[in-house]
Amino acid sequence: MDLMPKEYVSHSEGAYRIAGTRVSLDSLVYLFREGMSAESMVESYPALTLEQVHGALAFYLANQKEIDTYLAEGQRVADVQHRQSRQANAELIAKVQRARNASQIPR
Repeated sequence: MDLMPKEYVSHSEGAYRIAGTRVSLDSLVYLFREGMSAESMVESYPALTLEQVHGALAFYLANQKEIDTYLAEGQRVADVQHRQSRQANAELIAKVQRARNASQIPR
């Protein structure tokens, strides 16, 4: 019997996902870092099997430096986008408040 190695993680369009699913490797790594068990991860992501979770975590541990760099870059991009969004929303909120204040009937 010839056993073929399985791929548990795929990388496409700049994202790592659990192979054959839409679940990101990021989500499992963050749970792993928080100390969540593989069994609990399966409860959180019912689309995954225990084998897939263990395979993905093994992939992460075998490639930890590269994946940690990938995660840090993703967090940096998210932080920049969050700051930009907050600035844009602050301007919008200020405009709405000015419009509200201007339309209030004096008492």
